Amino acid sequence: MQTGNLPSGVPHPSRSLGYGILRWAETYIVQPDGPDAGEPWRFTREQQRFLLWLYAIDDEGRWLYSTAALRRAKGWGKTPLLAALAIIEFIGPARFSHFDKNGMPVGKRVPLPLIQIAATSIDQTQNTRDMVRGMLAESPAEEHYGIEIGKGLIQFRDGRPGRIEPVTASSRGLEGARPTFVIADEVHHWVESNQGIHVWEVLDRNVRKTSGAGSRLVETTNAYNPAEQSIAQRTHEAALAGTASLLYDCVEAVGYVDLKDPDAVMAALTEAYGDSHWVDLHGLLVAIQDPRTSEAVAARFYLNQIRETADTWIERAVWDGLAEEDDPLLPREQIALGFDGSVRNDATALVASRLRDGKLFLLGLWEDDSRPGWEVDAIAVDARVHEAFKRFRVEWMWFADPYYWQTTVNAWALEYGDKIVFEFATNRDRPMAEPRDRRGLTGTTPSAAATAWTRTSSPRCYPGLPLASAAGASRLRLAMQRSDRAPRRPDLDT
Repeated sequence: MQTGNLPSGVPHPSRSLGYGILRWAETYIVQPDGPDAGEPWRFTREQQRFLLWLYAIDDEGRWLYSTAALRRAKGWGKTPLLAALAIIEFIGPARFSHFDKNGMPVGKRVPLPLIQIAATSIDQTQNTRDMVRGMLAESPAEEHYGIEIGKGLIQFRDGRPGRIEPVTASSRGLEGARPTFVIADEVHHWVESNQGIHVWEVLDRNVRKTSGAGSRLVETTNAYNPAEQSIAQRTHEAALAGTASLLYDCVEAVGYVDLKDPDAVMAALTEAYGDSHWVDLHGLLVAIQDPRTSEAVAARFYLNQIRETADTWIERAVWDGLAEEDDPLLPREQIALGFDGSVRNDATALVASRLRDGKLFLLGLWEDDSRPGWEVDAIAVDARVHEAFKRFRVEWMWFADPYYWQTTVNAWALEYGDKIVFEFATNRDRPMAEPRDRRGLTGTTPSAAATAWTRTSSPRCYPGLPLASAAGASRLRLAMQRSDRAPRRPDLDT
């Protein structure tokens, strides 16, 4: 079922460059692999429909959509479609020229084409670049347009300006480029920890510099994990918010699917894959019912359904629903304090949990403001802690990251007692569990949080908790931060 905003049907031939582009592409580029390798390229009906709407124009010849996203199941054919679009934008009639005497749009080539295939690493661009080379090698386009097909770049043999190139977070000149078309593939992998958010934002700014000339960004994705806060999620939420200039094409299996029911799974696969005739649906059925395939993986990659991984500590929707602004924290109420301290390149936070109901309150947050040499204001932090002890009845205080705040925490323990202030090493499971064990406390589970916790709704408060995965230590159930750089380090939100 189409759950995006792709309009029904197809645009009128007088309001899309896509019809001419389809004819051009099926004349000049070839099938890159498979039994039909070397034969003229052919789009599926679903690919055609996306392309026709992508190149839809208004009465003045301007794009209806300034950006687009294609969310489909794994193996549907997103990468070949992107490769074809890269070639079309490089040498095809991809810009509006004029309306002919019959009112039909006429396309023209991009004068100085710079097509960027973007990813967070160079390896991630490989599949699309290989597909581009395969579609051009020994094709009519290679000789007709004088194309030099290199391993890294696709450019013109005679030295004319224009190229297809890969770009990543480490590419020189990423910030100042003026691309005419950007391909962002697999943006469900584009997250903060691998600089994916940064790459997308730079590329988006670059494209918008020349959007008046028709430059655009198109992204593809599988269904994302909402706990990861990826570009795929950001784009989907923009589509749900009704962003008119965003074309969002998504076909997914709708509703609950019993993954143990072969007939239900086959019907869902048929729905998700549409007219991708090359996909072995029976093979996917076998993969889905293999006990080594998690439900989340099956749903996301094969049914195109958004799903969190099984080890997510608490679902984002549940966490978001816990926010409330009523019943503020009052003076002299019993609380426990949670503190995560850092010195630089990270946040320092002080959080109160009211003991009568477990509601969480952010008492202080000191974040890196990107100034050179920034460090946490230790004096301000110390003052805020003393203020909390003065205003409220603090029964105990968990102290995180003692390696950076050892002197300060020792001073707090001397002043308020070592039965109140507990060190809490966050880089090892066992030391984290010991303070809880000393007080005879059991761990907090997601279900307990969902029934017992509320929190303030500040967007700065606890941003990482829905991103955490669950891990066990002694009787304590820990919420562990997922991070490429520190995959087992607990998040400060815990």
